[in-house]
Amino acid sequence: MLDLSNINGIMKRLAPLFFLGLAIIGLVIILTSCDGGNDSALNPQTGTGGSMARFAITGNTLYIVSKQSLEVYNISDGASPVKALTKNIGLGIETIFPFKDNLFIGASDGMYIFDNAKPTDPVQISKFTHIQSCDPVVVQGKYAYVTLRSGVVCRAGNTLSSLDVIDITDPSKPFLINTQAMDSPYGLSASGNRLFVCEGDKGFRIMDISNPAVPIYKSYFHDLPSYDVISRGKHLIITGKKGLFQYEYDDADNLELLSKIPVL
Repeated sequence: MLDLSNINGIMKRLAPLFFLGLAIIGLVIILTSCDGGNDSALNPQTGTGGSMARFAITGNTLYIVSKQSLEVYNISDGASPVKALTKNIGLGIETIFPFKDNLFIGASDGMYIFDNAKPTDPVQISKFTHIQSCDPVVVQGKYAYVTLRSGVVCRAGNTLSSLDVIDITDPSKPFLINTQAMDSPYGLSASGNRLFVCEGDKGFRIMDISNPAVPIYKSYFHDLPSYDVISRGKHLIITGKKGLFQYEYDDADNLELLSKIPVL
């Protein structure tokens, strides 16, 4: 069980950014110590942030996305980070998710894929374009999972929310292979044969991805408001309306609350 009590003060200071998913990334170092079976990479992630995070760390490099750019910092000396470069990408940049030698950047009009073989100088290799929408993204194996949410500024005029599955076997040529309706999806996370989807005030959804190309509905917890999630092994850390919650789940998808940090 993770001891979260010592970071209560930190979480309260991060409360204004809580629902954007930044608070959850504060647990990346703790979660990494629990991870026993990640995909290896030449530029391994130092830790894992939520799918709605706007910054990420791989090795000695920090990445921050703003509304229209990617900023890269060398943090070999943690006390004196050095800005390596700024790459202008386009408008509506929202989230970043590193996986192996790539960066997956969610934008309101699509998903950008960057080759990250040279960490301080990532190079864009493709863009998967979708309808205008908020766009958290996570990656597992050769598939990217993207939630598109209606009823928000970044998707004005659209009425349908969905989960898209994108084949990234060739990162330079991503293509859509499956889409299905969601209620009000926010952040998401994949672990093993489970995909966890946060549905905001409508609850928390667990899907079976034994066939990773075709997620299948398994369980829906309507009494668990959720906005972003990190999964590692059998542990989940979820940001919700009233705080940050740690759960353990079993093979039958039963959830056991282990700890919580209220955010007022």
